[in-house]
Amino acid sequence: MQQLLFAIFTMVGGVLACVAYFFGTNFLLDKMFPSKGLTGAQASKNLRITNAIRPWLFMAPALFALTVYLVYPVFESVRLAFHDRSGQQFIGFSNFAWMINDGEFRQSIFNNFLWLLVVPALSTFFGLIVAALTDRIWWGNIAKTLIFMPMAISFVGASVIWKFVYDYRAEGSEQIGILNAVVVAFGGTPEAWMTIPFWNNFFLMVILIWIQTGFAMVILSAALRGIPEETIEAAVIDGANGLQIFFKIMVPQIWGTIAVVWTTITILVLKVFDIVLAMTNGQWQTQVLANLMFDWMFRGGGDFGRGASIAVVIMILVIPIMIWNIRNATKEMEGH
Repeated sequence: MQQLLFAIFTMVGGVLACVAYFFGTNFLLDKMFPSKGLTGAQASKNLRITNAIRPWLFMAPALFALTVYLVYPVFESVRLAFHDRSGQQFIGFSNFAWMINDGEFRQSIFNNFLWLLVVPALSTFFGLIVAALTDRIWWGNIAKTLIFMPMAISFVGASVIWKFVYDYRAEGSEQIGILNAVVVAFGGTPEAWMTIPFWNNFFLMVILIWIQTGFAMVILSAALRGIPEETIEAAVIDGANGLQIFFKIMVPQIWGTIAVVWTTITILVLKVFDIVLAMTNGQWQTQVLANLMFDWMFRGGGDFGRGASIAVVIMILVIPIMIWNIRNATKEMEGH
């Protein structure tokens, strides 16, 4: 109850603070540069000044937050990447040389590569299929709501749910994990799924695919509805079947949106952390870059240099995809 009251107090306080900031800054601005009661050049000048300043008042909190929580950490991470574990002594590229020769880092790169191959592709594919199918049935909106629902769950919350799916009990014990219960029901042997090297990565990927399919579905469904009906009707008149219309008419017209969805999920996958931390903590060869960075930065006494160098690698991998994603999203907006 105490936590609930604190959460409610925080939300109400945040909303009231935003309202107070909005009205307070506008009130002060109008007092400093009044336009009411004045005539002529002075009123016009004050009006121009307030119109120029007012947008910056709206953006100031966001710019402040971006500076404190994004811009400053980026520069500080780059600085720490060239320093020792305490962040005091400059050691050049030693941390990056360590990464190249570290087996756990190479394992993390390999696992991230697997995630990049599987999760964006399957999430986008399932989202596209679901978007196309749900538009053709009367209960499509209900289905979309159910499929989108995992997006409302945090990654840690989703991991807890899937822990019960993969849960393992010794053979002969009652299986509370859904997957092992099904295996036993069909006469199989229960498995500790999270401890199976290589394949356990795919079991973890299922969680993110389950979450992100809803995101892909919503975006692609909107894109599919933007396809002119005349195009589809013309294809039907020419004798095209459902699959031909879907793959040769509909998909090419929304390819730009598909690319944006794909790259958005790709950026998320490069930063995947919560699921691995909650499910395996990087054990049994499931380590990924973000979790490895967290281990070096905050555990075992902390090594700021090595942790920051891994963060820099993640940033270098994300930035090109992010730029490409923004450009494609901009082109999509210009097209509409």
